[in-house]
Amino acid sequence: MMQPAVVLLSGGLDSATCLAIARSQGFTCYCLSFDYGQRHSAELQAAARVVEALGAAEHRVIPFGLAQFGGSALTDTSIAVPTGGIQPGIPVTYVPARNTIMLSLALAWAEVLGSRDIFVGVNAVDYSGYPDCRPEYIAAFEAMANLATKAGVEGRKLSIHAPLIDLSKADIIRAGNALGVDYGLTVSCYQADEQGRACGVCDSCRLRAAGFATAGLADPTRYRR
Repeated sequence: MMQPAVVLLSGGLDSATCLAIARSQGFTCYCLSFDYGQRHSAELQAAARVVEALGAAEHRVIPFGLAQFGGSALTDTSIAVPTGGIQPGIPVTYVPARNTIMLSLALAWAEVLGSRDIFVGVNAVDYSGYPDCRPEYIAAFEAMANLATKAGVEGRKLSIHAPLIDLSKADIIRAGNALGVDYGLTVSCYQADEQGRACGVCDSCRLRAAGFATAGLADPTRYRR
């Protein structure tokens, strides 16, 4: 019998690739997306398209209101999304505690499903410098998960899989392409419009475009201009 896995699915390039990898490894995938008060809903629409294309046992969208706190250009419209190119340090698009909250909710669902496996598409190579995308963070969360849950205490070890963490954006795209991911379904832009069209100048757009160029593959991204 195929083992269940919870897959965090934002609707972006990385999470779509992560879902394809989990499926290729024989897991029955339960996808979890989040409406956390982000600037646009285009990525949630993209997540639904990705699930329809790649397949999953179930897809849930969980709301939680990080916009109540703000503190990030992705949850506070009074803070401008940077468009001048990737700079040193942690950018204002970092959303405080976002991955910790998302992984905690994934952990809760995994316990209910009897799953020992959670997949997350974080990357620490071609990325924006977020602290909750680093290998040390993933290892620490996995250790916490095995201390904090009934499953972990009873010896059913929980694993946090981050298969993209050491890959370049180009390598991620090549891997997904080999697994049949249609990146035209995904939305990565921090400030996409209602139709899901990308701005082309935010950090995420720049990393995505450079990844396709380096991979030598056509970029299917729809741009506003």
